[in-house]
Amino acid sequence: MSKAISEHKLVLFACLIITAYLLPYFILGEDTHIRVHDNLDSNIVWYKLLAESGQFFSMESSLPNVINGLPRSTLASPLDIVVWLYVLFEPMTAYIIGQSIMRFAAFFGMYLLLQRKVHQPWITVGTALGFALLPYWPSGLLSIAGLPLALHVFLNIRGHGWNAAKYNWVILFLLPFFSSFILTFVFFLGLMGVFWLIDWIRLKKSNWAFFTAIASMTALYLVKNYILIYNMFFSDGFTSHRENLNLGHNNLADTLELFVDNFINGHTHDMAVHRNIIIPAIILAFLVAAWRHIKPKLLIGLFLFNALLSLWYAFWYWEGWRIVKDNFMIANTFNFSRIHFLDPVIWYICFALALWILWRHLPYGKVLASVLIVAQLGILAGLNEEIKYSRIDTPTFSEFYSVDLFENIKDYIGKEPSEYRVVSIAMHPTISQYNGFYTLDTYNNSLPLSYKQKFRKIIAPELEKNNTLENYFDTWGSRLYMYVAELGKHYLFTKNSNKVLDNLEINTSALRNLGGDYVLSALPIQNHRQNNLRFERSFTTADSPWKIYLYKVESD
Repeated sequence: MSKAISEHKLVLFACLIITAYLLPYFILGEDTHIRVHDNLDSNIVWYKLLAESGQFFSMESSLPNVINGLPRSTLASPLDIVVWLYVLFEPMTAYIIGQSIMRFAAFFGMYLLLQRKVHQPWITVGTALGFALLPYWPSGLLSIAGLPLALHVFLNIRGHGWNAAKYNWVILFLLPFFSSFILTFVFFLGLMGVFWLIDWIRLKKSNWAFFTAIASMTALYLVKNYILIYNMFFSDGFTSHRENLNLGHNNLADTLELFVDNFINGHTHDMAVHRNIIIPAIILAFLVAAWRHIKPKLLIGLFLFNALLSLWYAFWYWEGWRIVKDNFMIANTFNFSRIHFLDPVIWYICFALALWILWRHLPYGKVLASVLIVAQLGILAGLNEEIKYSRIDTPTFSEFYSVDLFENIKDYIGKEPSEYRVVSIAMHPTISQYNGFYTLDTYNNSLPLSYKQKFRKIIAPELEKNNTLENYFDTWGSRLYMYVAELGKHYLFTKNSNKVLDNLEINTSALRNLGGDYVLSALPIQNHRQNNLRFERSFTTADSPWKIYLYKVESD
């Protein structure tokens, strides 16, 4: 009874810490500093545009706001819970709700999972709390954060069959609507299928409850992604720029370097923050296990599995794979290296197993394990979005989109945004999209290859000056940006910047042929006349970090 009460107190305390972690969002609202990359510059606006489009359930329509008609099928499914958050709430409110769901699901999922093998509440709660505080990619929702909960449910069904508690099936049926099949669960379900097959071969009998669980979740993901499925197999649709991807030209030395980097540091979308505490703890646990003549098979297996995932990720970009990618479209358009998104879950299971070994088999192991948990939590607390991004001085949510500033620009132009088209220079085009402008530039996971080729003509003179940008655009090209050679891949220039563009070369005729009427630039274009641009005026407000220079596209 005393142990149960103590454990519940730890769980409650962990929930309070998670709440404190989330408090900046609730207190500051739109004045919160949050991630820009693959967040403010993309997903938030994609959800907002879709929610406002009136084409929520459509399968073959397009959004006129973006690139003269962005295919509806390139955006999220209407059965995705994240989309509904943006339908029901303002964008920042939707973002906060998503963060809350993600963190608490991550905690309880990992906590329940670890209880199977680790019987020390301080370790299970502490490790689960660390997993809950990871700097997740925000739009993933439960794509990574929900994996421990999914694994816990599948292991329950695997072990108890049809006698598994009903809540397991409820969770299984809900998870697809909170997570992405393409990012993580296609790999997770594939692994579950391997487990089922191994059980079938080893035990000589079929676990049909386990099989049904795998098949049911897969079917739900297919139903959820019905628009994508329809456009892939039943519609002529459009040719995506992804069919022209040309990624993966690393030599063997670069590949091995990428393997080491990913294994030690992780990836920006699946950071486990495991280098400083978790890996040393695991190595120490291996040494203690050798000293005590213990065979931690599960810990060794998972550790090596993570190494294998990093190796697979690195070799996916090895030049030797080009022969496969060039001959099989699926290998070129689908990123099979994303299986490394399973890394964080495995690292934290390994962390708990390592701490359990130290706790039981090392003198003062309880103290050491406790110190390691607190140290890891301390590192993760410093990666809270408000703390991290205010420290590096990126804009807040409201500053990034600067609604009042762009309202002033629209008022000055004096026409309905649907009557003209704009492009952005030295800034993310999603800022204009968020504020209701119709843009010829964009950032999307998939877009028509034919449009990309037309857009390239506009920026061709600048791409020719910068091999890095040219390679970036031609081999990947999901960012249709008005690239400037001297700026490279930098898109945040505040009104305090002294940078001036005096050597810009764009194909204004190609811009005009696509319907371009105005250029919004975060930096002054000194040689605008040479580019057939007429300077209108600059705009700024006290609350915005930007100073926007408005240029009218003129005839030759």
